[in-house]
Amino acid sequence: MNNLFLSRSDRETRKVAKEIASAIKPQKEGAFVIYLSGDLGSGKTTFVKGFLSTFGIKNRIVSPTFNIFKRYSIKKIKFKNIYHFDCYRIKNGKELDILGFKEIINNPLNIVLIEWPENIGRRARPSLRISFKYLPEKDSRSIRFSRARLS
Repeated sequence: MNNLFLSRSDRETRKVAKEIASAIKPQKEGAFVIYLSGDLGSGKTTFVKGFLSTFGIKNRIVSPTFNIFKRYSIKKIKFKNIYHFDCYRIKNGKELDILGFKEIINNPLNIVLIEWPENIGRRARPSLRISFKYLPEKDSRSIRFSRARLS
């Protein structure tokens, strides 16, 4: 799979997300953690919508900026939960400890999507890093991913 995509629409961004979601497998240790980096409006939440739809989650999906995270139960045998964290408002990664973050990322039955991972320091070890960039001159977004941890 190519590690750089150029998306010209929300539909294309969701399609890339579905391809990635379909390819992930549980880790030997800990959750499958995906870092989602990029400026506001670069496509992170659109990506999450496509990702979650792969697991049958169709309800209204918004970035949990004020709640910090949202848990989705899934019925896939490989995984049991997907956690979507939006760390935009986090000032220090220690703020996540009260939410049970360590337990969440240590459970191999979880997938954890983290928007704004740069705000949490080294609280989690990503399995995959995905960077989004809006390209106004092309009215598109670049989506670059790299494997950060091998299973």
